[in-house]
Amino acid sequence: MSDHTGPALVVTAHGGRDVLAVEERTAPAPGPGQVLVEVAAAGVNFIDVYQREGVYPMPTPFVAGNEGAGTVVAVGEGVEGFAEGDRVAWPQGLGSAATYTLQPAAMLVPVPDAVDLEVAAAVMLQGLTAHYLVTSSHEVGEGTTALVHAAAGGVGQLLVQMVRARGGVVVATAGGPEKAETARALGADHVIDYRAVDDLAAEVRAATGGRGVDVAYDGVGKDTFDASLASLRPRGTLVLYGGASGQVPPFDIQRLNQGGSLFLTRPTLGHHLATRDELEWRASEVLGAVADGSLRVAIGGRYPLADAATAYADLEGRRTQGKLLLLP
Repeated sequence: MSDHTGPALVVTAHGGRDVLAVEERTAPAPGPGQVLVEVAAAGVNFIDVYQREGVYPMPTPFVAGNEGAGTVVAVGEGVEGFAEGDRVAWPQGLGSAATYTLQPAAMLVPVPDAVDLEVAAAVMLQGLTAHYLVTSSHEVGEGTTALVHAAAGGVGQLLVQMVRARGGVVVATAGGPEKAETARALGADHVIDYRAVDDLAAEVRAATGGRGVDVAYDGVGKDTFDASLASLRPRGTLVLYGGASGQVPPFDIQRLNQGGSLFLTRPTLGHHLATRDELEWRASEVLGAVADGSLRVAIGGRYPLADAATAYADLEGRRTQGKLLLLP
């Protein structure tokens, strides 16, 4: 039995935000390959919502949260590379929204001294997502023209910076003048307020001199999918990495032919952390860029566990910019 006890955010049943409860939980001692971490901050993500609602079915009750950072308090048998007192972060690990969490050592990465633990928690899931999008889903290089939807959002802000850092040109979309200004400040070359235009694809094409973009990074889904397809140059790629506005309904594959031999992919983070080496590569590049100041991470809100329902209401209502954190 472990003496590490503290509040945890529990999903008591599948449903709305009213099923969330803060309960005292005692963390078991770490088993083989496991690490017990005292959590400094946990990320607030849409995957948490899908799990809570039962869209991704899992037995209840369970401790919420999938991403976080903190300090190692104990390691289990066979764990190498981590010791008590180490600062660590992880992009995917259920039970993160708690004072103490047990995580597999295989999913933890070290946090550089120059990176605050709250910032590390804020950048793991979205930072590694943005990294695989620009390195693997469609490799961005000098002169690549990329459409980035929701450019003031968590992944969007990181994508704008990463595309620019790799020599690419960013055509950003954002909703409203304030979010458009955020995208511009991060280095977007062209910014389109999608609320102020009738034909989004036409605006994107105009921004590229009629050519269209090489790649469209679309985490919005249903509301932007058609415009994303119509914004591509011949043989361009649509990377549909999320569905913040809802899932894209089935569509006629022949549209890829008619649009100019287009490519469409629907990737997810887990498949891009397939090995320990891949996780370490992506995490070291992302956290290294945060450490040297070349990648800015915006934290849009910090909430105690007791205010978790408010945090998720703000996330689902798209009322914030940047990353939301729960602080156990």
